[in-house]
Amino acid sequence: MPFEAIRSLIRAKYLTPSDKTRILKGQIMPEAFILFKTEPSHERDVYLSLTSHEAVQEVHALYGEFDLLARVSSDSAQNLTNLLMKEFRTIEGIRDTQTLIAVEY
Repeated sequence: MPFEAIRSLIRAKYLTPSDKTRILKGQIMPEAFILFKTEPSHERDVYLSLTSHEAVQEVHALYGEFDLLARVSSDSAQNLTNLLMKEFRTIEGIRDTQTLIAVEY
């Protein structure tokens, strides 16, 4: 991505600080949105576990079929896969997940 294009993206008001960091590193890093279903009464514990993880950019509590939504980013597709397959699946209280991998359009 040309430097001027990066600068104009950074100036855009809709970018979050984490988005700006991802762009400043010279590449758009792999990103995913994960929907979590938790065991009853474990929502807060899972929420706190997710918010303390450095790859997690945002966590939101939800009403409906899923209990939580997290936005995660990583420096490579392989590391993102490891996060999804190994780290997040071991958090106590998670019953089910659905992962949406973000792509550049």
